[in-house]
Amino acid sequence: MTDTHVQTTVPAPPSAPTWHRSAAAPLLTPLGLLTVLLGAALPMIDFFIVNVALPSIDHDLHAGPAMLEMVVAGYGVAYAMLLVLGGRLGDMIGRRRVFLWSLASFGVTSLACGLAPNAWSLVAARVAQGAASALLLPQVLATIQASTTGRRRAKAVSLYGGTAGVSSALGQVLGGLLIAADLAGSGWRAVFLVNVPIAAAAWLLSVRTVPETRSPHPSRVDGPGTALLALALVTLLLPLTEGRAAGWPLWSWVLLGVFPFAAAAFAVVERRAERAGRTPLVPPSLLRIRSVHSGLSLIVPFSVGFGGFMFVVAVALQNGLRYGPFAAGLALAPLCAAYFFASLAGPRLVQRFGRRVVITGSLIQGTGLAALALTVRAGWPDVSVAGLAPGMTVLGLGQGLVLPVLMRIVLSELPVTQAGVGGGVMVTSQQSGLALGVATLGSLFLALVPAVGIRDALLAALLTQLAIVAGTTLLGLRLPRAVR
Repeated sequence: MTDTHVQTTVPAPPSAPTWHRSAAAPLLTPLGLLTVLLGAALPMIDFFIVNVALPSIDHDLHAGPAMLEMVVAGYGVAYAMLLVLGGRLGDMIGRRRVFLWSLASFGVTSLACGLAPNAWSLVAARVAQGAASALLLPQVLATIQASTTGRRRAKAVSLYGGTAGVSSALGQVLGGLLIAADLAGSGWRAVFLVNVPIAAAAWLLSVRTVPETRSPHPSRVDGPGTALLALALVTLLLPLTEGRAAGWPLWSWVLLGVFPFAAAAFAVVERRAERAGRTPLVPPSLLRIRSVHSGLSLIVPFSVGFGGFMFVVAVALQNGLRYGPFAAGLALAPLCAAYFFASLAGPRLVQRFGRRVVITGSLIQGTGLAALALTVRAGWPDVSVAGLAPGMTVLGLGQGLVLPVLMRIVLSELPVTQAGVGGGVMVTSQQSGLALGVATLGSLFLALVPAVGIRDALLAALLTQLAIVAGTTLLGLRLPRAVR
């Protein structure tokens, strides 16, 4: 099928950015929106689906703690490192084209994960899968931005935000179900192999339903910026994820020492590139837009808490409460359902109440965390799935009111020519936060277990996340009062 390249309208000056499409730009149909959201769900599910599979992978491949963390970290680091580049490539050569290529790559790398004969092969396949995900996800937001407008865009962005949260929780629910079902004796391998037919179906739908869009003035890839951003993310996320399991060797401290210099060099190079009239990977002017910097300042800590919570709960339920993989996943189903329904209500609520939706959602999230902490403290070690359900439901309700609205705020004032890079920056911030949460809250939990036991280590992680939520509630006061 021949691609139809769409030229979007050149935006107004930075002081008054606009999101209007050109008259020739095709609309994203409901089926097209469903297709790109399915493409967005795959990478998000896959970041979390492996959590409940780790004990089975360890038993089957004799992986050991350090290698298991590499299975998680390899995907997360590659994912976070290449997201902004993925957004830029879509702007340059066509978002639908990159979406199709990355969907195919995701399916192939998922097959490689499912067939991995040993732990090192699995880690390598996970890194490749993370790279494919990084190219796939930015095309979703950019396509929505370039082919919708007005209320349709607001609803689509809110559905994207809902997909982000629901997919994260659904990943562990689905993972537990697949492992418990043990389809054809596949065990943990099914959590990767299930992606292959889904990616194939999404690819076929994309060919017919997703319009081609690109930036009207694409710029070259920022090589120095890309290299420095990759260096900064690797030197931060790799030692924080692997350092504890490896016993904090010298290399982990060296990498952490390099991080601030890499981050500072990245900021300097990007600032100079923009002043020279070139297009940097992350334009500093983008971060000066109020909706962008205020929204990202909440998305990062929210994602740190969310990523850490999902990892810690998966381990605590299986190793502490002796839940099987299915029960451990099922315990998160109330969170998943509540998040979904709250994210659907978000578009109407934010039109009326503005940023107060985020602040209220954050307070509800804190209430859910406190309820879970009290349930664990009082009922351990006999806490049932039903006993966890009220706290999980309240937690999911709060989170569903926070993340989708924050994503809408970040994207609300972006000029259309920066749709790809803006979406890439936002998702990179979210993904880096998720990986950082696994590294920090996960390491805190695992470090405390030998000394105080799983229950108290879990309580410490929950209370730490509660402190993060208190901080994000206060940061919510910096958001724009009204949301476009």
